[in-house]
Amino acid sequence: MSMNDMTEAESKKLDAEIANLNALSAKLAAETAKINSENRWYPLVIGTGLAGVLLTAGIAMAKLFFGA
Repeated sequence: MSMNDMTEAESKKLDAEIANLNALSAKLAAETAKINSENRWYPLVIGTGLAGVLLTAGIAMAKLFFGA
């Protein structure tokens, strides 16, 4: 028996491992796409939050100094 001969059980086990690796690869690709999508929107979220904080601080200061 040569090293290249494989039993049916070994062949099925290898096929199962290949399917498992393919599923894991697809999962990682989906997670990567999700992270890339979130990274695209991150600066907009931070900018919107900062604008809200500055607007709130401006209104508070206007009320404090001008009694509006």
